[in-house]
Amino acid sequence: MFKFTVIKISLTFIVLQMCLNASAQNNNEAELLKLLSDIRGNASVKISRFNHDDVSGQWSFRNNTIVDSTRKWRLQFNANKIQGEQSALDGELHIKLEEGFAPASSASLNFNFAQWSRENYVLVPAIVYNGNRYQSIGDGYNPPYPGSMYYNPRVPLTISNNPRLAIEKNKASLLELQTGNAATPAMCFFSPKKKKAFIILTQQQTQWGNNGLTIAENAAQDSCLFSINIPAVRKLAPGFGDFHKSGDKAPDWKAGDEVTLRFRVYVFDASDIPSVLKKFMEVRKTVTGANQPRNQLPMSALLNMATGICSNNWRTFPVGSYYLPENSKDFQLGWVSGMMNSYPMLALNNEVERNRVTQELDFVVNKLQGKSGFFYGGITADGEIRPEKMNPDYSAAQAMVRKNSDALLWLLKHLMLLKEQGYASLIKKEWEQSARSLAQAFVNTWKKYGEFGQYIVPENGEIAVFNSTAGAIAPAGLAIASAYFHEPEFLQIAAASATYYYERDVVKQGLTGGDCGDISQDANSESAFGFLESLMALYYFTGDQKWIEMAKVEAALCATWTLSYDPVFPANSDIGKLQCNMAGAMWASIQNKHAAPGICTASGDYLFKLYRATGNELYADLIRDIQHAHAEAVNRPEHLTTHNLIGSSMERIQPSDAEGKSSIGNFINTRNSWTETNGMLMALELPGIYLQTDQKKLYVFDHVTAKIVSSDASGTTLAVNNPTAYDASVSIFAETKAMSQKPLSYTAFTKWPKVLVKAGGKVIVHIDSKAAVSYQQ
Repeated sequence: MFKFTVIKISLTFIVLQMCLNASAQNNNEAELLKLLSDIRGNASVKISRFNHDDVSGQWSFRNNTIVDSTRKWRLQFNANKIQGEQSALDGELHIKLEEGFAPASSASLNFNFAQWSRENYVLVPAIVYNGNRYQSIGDGYNPPYPGSMYYNPRVPLTISNNPRLAIEKNKASLLELQTGNAATPAMCFFSPKKKKAFIILTQQQTQWGNNGLTIAENAAQDSCLFSINIPAVRKLAPGFGDFHKSGDKAPDWKAGDEVTLRFRVYVFDASDIPSVLKKFMEVRKTVTGANQPRNQLPMSALLNMATGICSNNWRTFPVGSYYLPENSKDFQLGWVSGMMNSYPMLALNNEVERNRVTQELDFVVNKLQGKSGFFYGGITADGEIRPEKMNPDYSAAQAMVRKNSDALLWLLKHLMLLKEQGYASLIKKEWEQSARSLAQAFVNTWKKYGEFGQYIVPENGEIAVFNSTAGAIAPAGLAIASAYFHEPEFLQIAAASATYYYERDVVKQGLTGGDCGDISQDANSESAFGFLESLMALYYFTGDQKWIEMAKVEAALCATWTLSYDPVFPANSDIGKLQCNMAGAMWASIQNKHAAPGICTASGDYLFKLYRATGNELYADLIRDIQHAHAEAVNRPEHLTTHNLIGSSMERIQPSDAEGKSSIGNFINTRNSWTETNGMLMALELPGIYLQTDQKKLYVFDHVTAKIVSSDASGTTLAVNNPTAYDASVSIFAETKAMSQKPLSYTAFTKWPKVLVKAGGKVIVHIDSKAAVSYQQ
């Protein structure tokens, strides 16, 4: 197992060794000192020389200068107040080697914090949550659980071998990362004692390559250093639950070489972790700037491609008939598409696919449900149950709580859609009884254990592995089940469990995790988005504004997992050659250090619902970014990514070197059903164009452009352009602001009118006062 390098950090503040002396020559630099003083922080700029990846010498700037033998360095430092921000400064370092030659050298901007506490919440978006200060197991991908983790209600949250601050007391820690590891190039912390928070944002890279992000805590755990390194020079790079030699090299500088680093510092009052998360979402793009989503693939064209793939993957085996999930003939329920990819096929509303979907529902209900009401997570084409995360000392097969949460949600969504389409007569009592039994199994588990756990035994309903946020989506399923079956207790347990997850995981730890089948209890994005689904479901069924307030925090946590900018990829990589703009790609987990196209596995329509309820465009921007990044990964003739089926996509958008430097920016010649499924779902459950008629508020999600041409008592007229090479059938959702305060139903998308816009074409659309849509080419 990787051992952390022991470091020593002085308790004495490092003096800001720039232009500052007894009489500060630059008031703005003094402002930085003043800002940091609120958290007992200080700063320095240093030059380090390396022998391979070991520091062989280090020098601090004094009066903006370093003179080392024949070398002379010059520093220019600017810090500017930000209009409207009392607690932030924009900074810029400009470092130049004026004389001499400096081999293997890097620069660093260092923030040192005294009066530090191990109780501080530390965040590096998409890779470090709560300092990752948790019990760790294994030394690689998806490590097996030790026996002590099974049937143990007191099992501590346990993660894979990831970068982390020491869980032990009196032990130093060193986290060496680079900007490619993070969804946003940022480092943050919150002090519960001081009720203060710190955010440092920077750019991805300079001409020397990606910048480094280093956090070093001393052995006494009362001092901590946050550094931005120019460029990253790490001993070890984090992989998928392990570490490997980084291969980083400090550059050689010759006279005249210079580099500029831009950054922004926030130090602000914060009452708790949720307030820090919300602040982060507000500011995450302030240094990297607004991203540039490209309009390339209309949602309707994506839907046609992906449903074509799914339709061609219908199979009949001895065990039953179903749409293949992933690239295997075996069936896997939930998580990565089983009984989820069937939903968009049902939404096509044609007889062939409807008949197939009903056969799949028969198969799932008849073959996978255990005596307790919980489902098994998978089955082979020959009918053999596939157990999950098994303890070899027990024979009872286990299943993921996450998969059961998905099963409850999606089975009920199928039933609601059939009713909306006018096919309630096709709904079998066995399906409804199965859904009700599953909901009751969750209720029984909650009453017995006060949680849902991570793995359960479908035969008897016992929790096999406790802890984690694996049941993040379960409250949504229970809330729907309560309305569907007119059972108040289901809603009561939905509310109680959602409150429990929110307080235990989000408020106290600033993370959710453990709901993927290939990680431990690591923080991950899927549980974050899944929990947002639950919070918005509770708002829909109760109308209680408290769920919206929780959803705002959860959406901010989701934003930490989402690429906030368009990274620069190697020019010769797949993504580099295609010049893809990947803001919106979704990081997987702190173990699986890669991004992917879309949410696993959902449309993210709950973000749109949150946007409607609040009017805050940050939520609309987030889901638009996710949808456009997804399209960048879709394989099509003029934009080859997977080199697989047209319309296929796969789960690797890799900005980091977790899989080696050669993997950065390269796709893999395969396909993932779940990424294709979430593309279909986005095409269905998100409107192409959203308009609030009385507010003249227009937001475009689809790959078209639109603007308001006129608006009067008769209605609103839009001009819609399609710049892509594909015809677009664009759904339009129009309403008033007052109507937006009513929660949106799960099948509302079936009623959105559509406008056909030819490739490269334009239409004029009129929306009357009753939201009826007409258009002309």
